[in-house]
Amino acid sequence: MDTKVLSSGIQYTNLPASYVRPESERPRLWEVSTCENVPVIDLGCQERDQIVQQVGDACKNYGFFQVINHGVSLEAVEKMLGVAHDFFSLPVEEKLKLYSDDPSKTMRLSTSFNVNKEKVHNWRDYLRLHCYPLDKYAPEWPSKPPPFKDIVSSYCIQVRELGFRIQELISESLGLEKDHVKNVLGEQGQHMAVNFYPPCPEPELTFGLPGHTDPNALTILLQDQSVAGLQVLKDGKWVAVNPHPDAFVINIGDQLQALSNGRYKSVWHRAITNTDKARMSVASFLCPYDNALITPPKALTDDGTGAVYRDFTYAEYYKKFWSRDLDQEHCLELFKNK
Repeated sequence: MDTKVLSSGIQYTNLPASYVRPESERPRLWEVSTCENVPVIDLGCQERDQIVQQVGDACKNYGFFQVINHGVSLEAVEKMLGVAHDFFSLPVEEKLKLYSDDPSKTMRLSTSFNVNKEKVHNWRDYLRLHCYPLDKYAPEWPSKPPPFKDIVSSYCIQVRELGFRIQELISESLGLEKDHVKNVLGEQGQHMAVNFYPPCPEPELTFGLPGHTDPNALTILLQDQSVAGLQVLKDGKWVAVNPHPDAFVINIGDQLQALSNGRYKSVWHRAITNTDKARMSVASFLCPYDNALITPPKALTDDGTGAVYRDFTYAEYYKKFWSRDLDQEHCLELFKNK
C-alpha cells in the first residue's frame, strides 16, 4: 500500500495481505439471507400510540428499525450524499491534508477503524466530524468541495431533531416520561462518519467494517440507495438490510441498552464490500455528554432483577470502547453487575 487511504484511485486486482481476515473470521457471504421483515415505521402516522408500540417492539426484537416520513427533507439527504461523493472524489493529495489516525481528533479523514491497534484492516475510508455545537466544529470541517460546510450543517440540524423525536418515542415505549432519555443523556454530543467503501477485489476475504455494536446512544444511518452493504445479527444469523426508499436506519446503541436495563438491544451490525460499485453511507451518532451517568430508572429495575449493569459515565465507557479491537466481545459486558 503506497497511500494511506483506499480512495486513491488505485484499482486493486488482489486484496492486499493486510486486509485478509483469518479463515474463521470471514463474512461467509453465501450464508447471508435478506431480512424480509425489517420494521419500517411511518413517523407521519397520526396514531402516536401505534408508533410508540412499533418502536418498542422493534427495539426489543431487532435492536434497529427503518423510519419513513421522518421530517428530514429529501433535498437535504440528496445534497448530503452528493457532497460526500464529491469529497471522496477529490484528488488524493487534497484529502491527505485531513488525514489522521488519532481518534481524539474532532475532524479527520482516516481508514479502516483503528489502524495503529488492529491486526487486520477494514476496506473503508471515512471522514469523521464532530457536529454539535455547529458553531464550534463546522469551521474546522473541509473547505473543499466549497458547499460542504453549508450542506452538512443543514443536514446535521435536521438529523438531530429526528434523533430527539425517536428518543422520546423510545422513552414512552419503556413506560417512562417522554423526556426521560433526553434528560439522562444531557447536552448530547453529535458525531458523523461519512463512510466510503471502494470496490473490493475479494469481498469474501474482508469487511468494510466487522461486526460491532455502537458505543453511543442512537445511530441514524443514511444508506446508499443503490448499493446494499449493511448486515445485522438477528437470532444468531447475519441478515442483509437492503435500503428502503427515503428511509433512515435507526440503531440502538450501547447506552440505550444499559438505560433500558437490557430490555432493548444494541444491535450487532457490519458492513460488507462488493466488487462492482463504491458504496457510501452517512452515520450520525447522538452521544451522552461525557459526565452523563448511565443508570436505568427505578421503574425498570423494580421487577426483582435489579440493575443489569453498574452505573458508569459515558466518558468512562467511550475510553474503554476505543482501547480495544472493534470486533471483540461486547464492551457492555465489561460493565455488567457481577
